[in-house]
Amino acid sequence: MKLGNLRLPLAAIWLLGLAACGGGNQDTTAPDAAPSSMTAARVVMGGTTATATTNVAITPAQASRFLAQATFGPTEKSIAEAAAMGQDAWITAQFAKPRTSHLASMNSLAGVVGGEANLTQNNFLESFWKQAVTGDDQLRQRVTFALSQIFVVSSQHDSLWKYPRGIANYYDLLSKNAFGNFRDLLQDVATNPMMGIYLSHLGSRKESATRMPDENFAREIMQLMSIGLYEQYQDGTLKLANGKPIETYSHDDVMGLAKVFTGFSWGGADKSDARFYSQIKDSTREILPMQGYPAFHSTAEKRFLGRTIPAGGTPEADLKIALDTIFANRNVGPFIARRLIERLVTSNPSPAYVARVGLTFNDNGQGVRGDMKAVIRAVLMAPEARWGGVPGLTAPPKVREPVIRVANWMRAFNVTSKSGRFLMFNTDNPVVYLAQTPMSSPSVFNFYRPGYIPPNSELAAQNMSAPELQIAHETTVIAYLNFMRYVVAWGTGGSNGVNDIMPNYTAEKALAYQPEALVDRVKLLVMNGNMSASLRSQILSGLKSIAEPNPNNASDVTAFRDSRVALAIFLAMASPEYIVQK
Repeated sequence: MKLGNLRLPLAAIWLLGLAACGGGNQDTTAPDAAPSSMTAARVVMGGTTATATTNVAITPAQASRFLAQATFGPTEKSIAEAAAMGQDAWITAQFAKPRTSHLASMNSLAGVVGGEANLTQNNFLESFWKQAVTGDDQLRQRVTFALSQIFVVSSQHDSLWKYPRGIANYYDLLSKNAFGNFRDLLQDVATNPMMGIYLSHLGSRKESATRMPDENFAREIMQLMSIGLYEQYQDGTLKLANGKPIETYSHDDVMGLAKVFTGFSWGGADKSDARFYSQIKDSTREILPMQGYPAFHSTAEKRFLGRTIPAGGTPEADLKIALDTIFANRNVGPFIARRLIERLVTSNPSPAYVARVGLTFNDNGQGVRGDMKAVIRAVLMAPEARWGGVPGLTAPPKVREPVIRVANWMRAFNVTSKSGRFLMFNTDNPVVYLAQTPMSSPSVFNFYRPGYIPPNSELAAQNMSAPELQIAHETTVIAYLNFMRYVVAWGTGGSNGVNDIMPNYTAEKALAYQPEALVDRVKLLVMNGNMSASLRSQILSGLKSIAEPNPNNASDVTAFRDSRVALAIFLAMASPEYIVQK
């Protein structure tokens, strides 16, 4: 398959387009410009009036834009479904979808690879891509991926790579809690052995004359997973004292909380010293919650975040008080609201947007705190998310991260796996792949810091963050372009030069002689109905440069169709207008 006389964009120009987060003269038919079928409704959330959106049917472009936020990417089928149902009804239907287990997939693969001992992290990646691309529970899939970038564990850790079933089970617990309650999520994360290894509180022992409890998890559960570094108002803006942000916790708080997490180690049939020290190993220990070992737990008084746990408590009792205290902290609502908005909709949400979602976290309208379903609905149904193209209301755009881009392509063009397993393995290499692999971030801070601001950029001048740009530079931009240039034409995955994951371009090839219709289809599936007139003209010019063949030469006709389709898709996915999700 050929791509015609294609000239790859210069990386510097591409990056400049991303930094500006713009797309030129946008199509005047903005995807989510409030149509007459959508009306603003006033609802009460936690005693505070907030704006929601009720819909009947919506346009395909509106559906495509919505699905870009709520799924791993729109398909022709999902666009039709969401357009007919409306966003709110679609969300409700997604909440009812059954959950698929990655651990169950790993257990099945164990029979294929010759037993659990032969499973690797690549087998988890097979399961990840298969579910991300083909899973019917797309909202859960997408939210789970977002949570995995907040509650980070990484297979890059020297001790975690050997526990592929443990990684699959950890991802499953994020999936289970994606539509549950945030308090349960904290419990499951804090007691999971993969997190225990990653942030080193598995095996942490009580203080002694020569030893202090490990402080790693105590610090990160506050900083990265719940309350953040600085005190916030409910709209996410920082509280100040003498012009400086007020820290949410001190080192004394970390030390006090660290004592809570002492005495937890591998789960199993007993609580012997040998099991605590990993001398006795349960065959399923990587998927069992950690359990408390009283002999190793600090019984001292524990002070943190204004709370005092009296001396003499058990591991389980102290843990409950600690997690209840964190969960009740007023910072959690705006902190988690912002993180989920950043991952799904925009890197720069307005204070009003954060406040509405944060208030929903505080009270779902029925007196329940931490209801993830209500929070997710509030994120996706906010006016800033839904009303595209409305000046002063539409949320600023965000950059699509590499994994999302590839998943978009897979779903848009109905890829199939020759093996049935989706053999898509590690894509960390920043020179030839994506500089990103699911569940393989380089640090607890994820692949990029949430508040990252590209230096010396237009965004920096406006004090706007673009986290995903932290892994976008000349090398990774060129790698992505070259990777997608190949993938769009030839497929991806597999091994030994045989690609396993192949697109189905039947519908697109049927439009090869109708370049305008072909571009419009790509515009809907890939760019969510939002393409500038200038980009459309450029793509059409490229397609028309591929001369129509002799209709009697079958091989030339095939090459012509293949080339036009591949070029249309590649140019769209290579453009800053696509990379910047609007």
